[in-house]
Amino acid sequence: MTNKDKYRTLCQTEPSIPLFSRDWWLDAVCGGENGWDVLLVEEDGRVAAALPLYIPYKGVVAMPLYTQTMGPWFAPASEATKYATELGRRQAFCKTFIKTLQNDYPHFLQNFHYGITDWLPFYWEGYQQTTRYTYLFQDLSNLDAVWKGMSQHTRRNITRAKEKYAITVKKGISAAELVKVCAKTFARQGVPFRATYARLLEQLVVLCRNRGQGDVWGGYDQEGHLCAAVFVVWQESSAYYLAGGGDPLYRDSSAHSFAMWEAICHVSLSGKSRQFDFEGSMLPGVERFFREFGATQMPYFTVSKGELSLLRRVWYKLNRLV
Repeated sequence: MTNKDKYRTLCQTEPSIPLFSRDWWLDAVCGGENGWDVLLVEEDGRVAAALPLYIPYKGVVAMPLYTQTMGPWFAPASEATKYATELGRRQAFCKTFIKTLQNDYPHFLQNFHYGITDWLPFYWEGYQQTTRYTYLFQDLSNLDAVWKGMSQHTRRNITRAKEKYAITVKKGISAAELVKVCAKTFARQGVPFRATYARLLEQLVVLCRNRGQGDVWGGYDQEGHLCAAVFVVWQESSAYYLAGGGDPLYRDSSAHSFAMWEAICHVSLSGKSRQFDFEGSMLPGVERFFREFGATQMPYFTVSKGELSLLRRVWYKLNRLV
């Protein structure tokens, strides 16, 4: 049984593996099962730690499109395990991973899940780290509290979309409509929305819908124009805002904020997930949009090593949307 076979079996039974590190997700975003691999550490015949890898070129580990974080996964420790013991255990696992990475993958770049707070083993071996940020609703059980925690500006925008512009939010809009909105958003920002991005986005909508793990919400005006759309995916531990945007012609309608709020309400009321991850952004305008929803800022690490010029080329080529 290969490491990948063992990992696929693990993904069927282990709920703590984040969505973006699951085998079915990696098959989709890495161009098939040959586009990714996984490193494992086993103890007593069980997988104790795993590090999935997207390998776009020989010797290069990078981040695939539409994938916020990956990084190492560790089997949950028992409640009786002391913190110092667990920290040492995880560092030992990372050292094992690093030995393979240094031999086989001289160029490495990954966003670690925000649950990974210790990157010291990588630092000790000459890796670099950049801190990035996402925004989380960590508890969606009380939507009234979530609403009250929003900025006055965001609450006003949502109310204005409903009352002034008569925006109607519909769930289940087509992947093609989502792609059109994303393309218009990128055009407004002067960034090309390449055909490969569009095809993968449509594939992810279909895949997640078929699995019952995602859907698209669209905000329409009274004339039936699609003003904005949001694509949200989920698993039990968290939902994620994966992609979306607004038609520049209808930005004043605040349909984007309204569609986002309706998606959050669905995730909460349907019990799809207990938290919501906006996925964050380092762009000032996008960061402000997420922050004003009242979510908590959460740092996560981008860990890298290798020839920076090559890493940058891979990073910008494959992660324009992340």
